[in-house]
Amino acid sequence: MRRTVLFAVASLALLAAPAAPVEALPRAACAEAVGVSAVRLARVDAAMRELVQAGEVAGAVTYIARAGKIAHLSAVGMADIERGSAMREDTLFRIASQTKPVTSVAIMMLVEEGRIGLHDPLSRFLPAFAEIKVAVPAASDAAGPEDSDAAALEFVPARRQITIRDLLTHTSGVPYGFGPTAALWAEAGAAGGYYADRDEPMAALVERMARLPLDAHPGDRWIYGNSTDILGVVVETVSGQSLDEFFRERIFAPLRMNDTHFFVPDEQASRLATVYTAGASGLRRAEGTGGLDGQGHFVTGPRRAFAGGSGLVSTAADYGRFLQMVLNGGELDGVRLLSPQSVALMRSNQVGEKFAEAVPERDGLGFGLGFAVLVDPGRAGEFGSPGSFGFAGAFFTAFWLDPHEALVTQFLVQLRPPHDPQLQSRFRALAYQALVELPPAEGAAVCR
Repeated sequence: MRRTVLFAVASLALLAAPAAPVEALPRAACAEAVGVSAVRLARVDAAMRELVQAGEVAGAVTYIARAGKIAHLSAVGMADIERGSAMREDTLFRIASQTKPVTSVAIMMLVEEGRIGLHDPLSRFLPAFAEIKVAVPAASDAAGPEDSDAAALEFVPARRQITIRDLLTHTSGVPYGFGPTAALWAEAGAAGGYYADRDEPMAALVERMARLPLDAHPGDRWIYGNSTDILGVVVETVSGQSLDEFFRERIFAPLRMNDTHFFVPDEQASRLATVYTAGASGLRRAEGTGGLDGQGHFVTGPRRAFAGGSGLVSTAADYGRFLQMVLNGGELDGVRLLSPQSVALMRSNQVGEKFAEAVPERDGLGFGLGFAVLVDPGRAGEFGSPGSFGFAGAFFTAFWLDPHEALVTQFLVQLRPPHDPQLQSRFRALAYQALVELPPAEGAAVCR
C-alpha cells in the first residue's frame, strides 16, 4: 500500500511541477529522426515508473542523445519524498566519481599544451611523491596482502615513481584506504574518497597522501583510489588556479555548462535531489555522518576542498553537453577542448587485463585514461559496441558513450546503496533496444 501511495503522490507532483527550461543539446524533431523507435523508447519511462512504484527508486532522470540531438530526456517520480518535490529534468544530482572524467579531460588539455607529459613522474609537479613506499606482507607473514593488517606489513621503496598515466589509469597503487593499509589511510584522514566536508584545500590532503604507503607498486595492479584527486591537485599546480576555477573557465563556461558546480549555490539548494537507501522494505532517507552515507556537504560544506575524484553536482542536460563534447572527439558547438587523437587515446584500453583481474565481475572491460572501456561485449555480457566507454558515481549515477552508435546515455538517481545493483545495466539495455537503425542522413528521416 505504501508503495502505491508513493507512486500516486509522485504522479500528481509531476503534473503540478513542470520542468524548468535548461541549457541543453537540441532536441530531435522526433525519435525516428535519429534512428530511435518512439514505441520502444516509451519502454524507458514505463520501466522507470515501475521502479518508483516498486520502491526501488524515489525518482530518476533518464537521458538518451543520438547524433548530437536529444531523443529522450525524462524525469519520473520524486526528487524528495518528504518535501513532496517532483523529479524534474533540471534536478541537480551528486555525480561523485563522474567528476573523474572531467578532471581527466583537464589533464589531457594540459598534456596537449605541452605542460604535462603522460609519462612524467608525479614528483615533477608534487615533489612530496619523490620517495614513496609500498606496503607488502612482512617476510614472516604467510597471508596475502588482502588478508594482512598494518601490523603484518612492511614498507619497501617503490620500484619506480608514479606517472601521470598511472594516475589516469588507476594503476598508481594509490588506494581509497579499503585495503591492507586501511588503518593508516584512515588515521591520516585520507580514506573513502569523500572530501566535501573538509575545511582544507585538497593540496593539503594530497600532501599527507604522499607520506602514506601504496597498496601496490606503480603499474602492477588496477586499484581504484585517490588517483584522480591527486590529478586535480596537479591541475591546480600546473595552471596556478583552483580546480574550481579551471573547470569553470576552461571547461564549463566554453561548453555553456551553467548547472555544474563543486558546491550547490545557496539559491539553487532546493533543486538538489535527496539521497535514499533502498532495501527489501522500500526506501528510506539516507542518514549518516553527512558523507557518502548521508546527504553530504554539497550545500552546507566549507567549500574549500575541490575534489577532482568525487566532488561535482550537475544535471542531465549540463553533463550531457560535456559527454557530447567527448563523444564528438573533443568539440561541441565550435568549441574544441581536445583533439580527436587525445579522445581516442582516452577511450583505448590502457591496462590490458588488469581491470578484469581486479574486478572479475566486470570481465570484458578495460580501462583508459579516465574511463572504463568495453573491450569484448560477449565476455562482458553488456549492450554496447567494442570501444564504447563510460563511468559511474557512488550515488548510483552512470553514463555510457558509444561512438559507433553516436550515442550518449545517462541514468541519474540518488541511491546508496541500491536494492538492485543491476538497475544501471537494465537502463542500458532499455536504451540500446530503442536503437533500430543508424542515425539517418540529415533530413532523410520523416517524423510520423
